[in-house]
Amino acid sequence: MIQPNQSIAELIKVLQARLENGQFVDSVHKIKLLTTLETVQRMLNGQ
Repeated sequence: MIQPNQSIAELIKVLQARLENGQFVDSVHKIKLLTTLETVQRMLNGQ
């Protein structure tokens, strides 16, 4: 679980770990995690 005082880098690590380890409820939840990860990465890259 992400806490308010954690960094964006930690959020990315948590999202990647959950996706790699299959820690999601169903395919819809997996897509939500993927979308969140991609959005955060795009924001960091200024796109």
